[in-house]
Amino acid sequence: MGNEAHDQQYSKKLQSYGHSQKHKLKSIMLVILTNLVIIYIFTGPFSFLYHTSPSARDSNSILQELNSTKAQLAATHSLLSELHHRLNSTNLLVQALLIDLTRQQEKQSNNADQNQVSLKVGSDELTFALGPHKLPFGYSPRIGSDEIHLPFGASCMRFQEELNQYMAYDIGGECPMDDVLAQRLMLKGCEPLPRRRCHPKSPTNYVEPTPLPESLWTTPPDTSIVWDAYACKSYQCLVDRKNKPGSFDCKNCFDLQGEERSKWIFDDGGLGFGIDQVLATKAAGTIRIGLDIGGGTGTFAARMRERNVVIITSTLNLDGPFNNIIASRGLVPMHISISQRFPFFDNTLDIVHSMDVLSNWIPDTILEFVLYDVYRVLRPGGLFWLDHFFCFGSQLNKTYVPMLDRIGFNGLRWHVGTKLDRGFHKNVLYISALLEKPMS
Repeated sequence: MGNEAHDQQYSKKLQSYGHSQKHKLKSIMLVILTNLVIIYIFTGPFSFLYHTSPSARDSNSILQELNSTKAQLAATHSLLSELHHRLNSTNLLVQALLIDLTRQQEKQSNNADQNQVSLKVGSDELTFALGPHKLPFGYSPRIGSDEIHLPFGASCMRFQEELNQYMAYDIGGECPMDDVLAQRLMLKGCEPLPRRRCHPKSPTNYVEPTPLPESLWTTPPDTSIVWDAYACKSYQCLVDRKNKPGSFDCKNCFDLQGEERSKWIFDDGGLGFGIDQVLATKAAGTIRIGLDIGGGTGTFAARMRERNVVIITSTLNLDGPFNNIIASRGLVPMHISISQRFPFFDNTLDIVHSMDVLSNWIPDTILEFVLYDVYRVLRPGGLFWLDHFFCFGSQLNKTYVPMLDRIGFNGLRWHVGTKLDRGFHKNVLYISALLEKPMS
């Protein structure tokens, strides 16, 4: 019994000693580990954070540098973010531009292909007339090319059948009598027409014209005209139109001894301006050259010719030989429609006149382009005589007055009156205005 108790007591002491030794061993290991960590911290890569600074001044300097570096890093990060945002925006813009450029190139390529196809199906003479044609001496720096493309109305390609008909003739032979066809193409926007290699039919028994100044008021002989294209076959027939019912272009203007003889002679103080009164608004002799838009048989040019002013008259041959009678009177006709850009350089003409032609039958957009073209060709101080422009009363202040204001003319004379031949109840007005292009 005594030995067993002694053994049990010894076993307990041994266990207690083992536990105590383990505890001490753990403590020693913890101390060693702690020392190792402290040694690593103070001697490793982050040791500078824990070293005692030599002085407070050095510590403050390091702190300031750290703060400055931190601020610079923050600013750099912000700048990088902004540059990244801008780069993304630029990439999107470039992508959009590339897409738009690709579409435009495809559109131009398709248009070019369509034009080439159209020309291929046209006549050989049409293809040859349009070119392009190589310059005999190669590249010209003045043109910027080694070939010439001839002018050709873009709308012509919309009327392929009529255009092919116009270009169907025997080379070197007589041109077909297709004045009506040619003028119809022009009025559709096919202007200028391509040139042709054929001879127009000449009048039979043609005689020399009447000399100036008698020719200004002399009806030309019938032998000066090829009458095939017209309903009338003589000048007398054209003169007699004034007594016939129905509507004709410039119904009275072939009678050079009738109303034409008295036009623009007198100034009534209202809608009817006199030429002498208009010319008097400028220094004598400074109105020398000009244009009459849609000038009928050329009477305005004739009156100005008597005052030593040269006027070119634009007109079409709408069922009458308007260009021919102007030329027979010793004046200069120009066979163009109102849609074509005036073939004059900028700031060159002293006066532009238009009676009846420029009016509300022309679409507003086209009319504004025409009026800007008038402004373009007039020299500074040049005159625009808008003679008996007609429109509805509701259009005057809503459409046409603002349009003229936008273009920028100075007003010298302005009169508005009722157009009585349409009936007073229809409220159709006439406008006569003398406008001046500013000097600067």
